[in-house]
Amino acid sequence: MDIVYGIVLVLHLIGWAMVLGGAIYGMRSVELSKGMLHGILTALVAGIVMVGLASAGVAGNEPNNIKIGVKLIIALVVTGIVIYGGRNSEKVTRGYLGGIAGLTTLNVAIAVLWS
Repeated sequence: MDIVYGIVLVLHLIGWAMVLGGAIYGMRSVELSKGMLHGILTALVAGIVMVGLASAGVAGNEPNNIKIGVKLIIALVVTGIVIYGGRNSEKVTRGYLGGIAGLTTLNVAIAVLWS
């Protein structure tokens, strides 16, 4: 099961990379790429699967539920922002994309720095 957990972790990281890369690249032409929606949904689903596997004791370490809750809230906010920006492209600005990039970076920093 550790192999499955590792594969899901890789998908989770790729999803966040798609969101961050899409936000940074989108600042050039001030547009939200479709890949960002796929990336955030991949990261969100993979994160939930990872927490499920770890909580069941099947793979990974026992999760810190407060940390996971904070990361989930940030991920849901980013998901909402990306969906809203995809439906209302005229509202997307460089600051909007910067907010997505900042929240994505914050989520990654919490994952790495919060013990």
